[in-house]
Amino acid sequence: MPRAALSARWFAFYVVSVGAALLLVPNLLLALFGMAPTSEIWIRVVGLIAFNLGVYVWISAHHRRFLQASVYTRALVFIVLAGFVLAGMAEPMLALFGVVDLCGAIWTWLALRADDQARGALAVGVAAAARP
Repeated sequence: MPRAALSARWFAFYVVSVGAALLLVPNLLLALFGMAPTSEIWIRVVGLIAFNLGVYVWISAHHRRFLQASVYTRALVFIVLAGFVLAGMAEPMLALFGVVDLCGAIWTWLALRADDQARGALAVGVAAAARP
């Protein structure tokens, strides 16, 4: 499995897990992060969306263009959540979710580069072996 696909699969596992927790036991997850409990349905809706997104990431983990786009969108999650915290709209703990996304984005970006370098080295090796 290419390195970038592996990074996406781990991220998918994380997103599915968070989504399932928000869908099934949202206040348990909120309490773990020091956030106020809620009875609003929206937290469960977000959990369902996150769960589904994690499934899509798992399935798309071998598609390079998807992986490239995910680097930018996951970095954007960090920027937006940090902005919410800096603007006083959210508790600082919310930024932790953005940090996870940013770390995942960096991992995928580095993995894409490593996969490209490995593919380039393989191509050079194959070309050299094919010469008489």
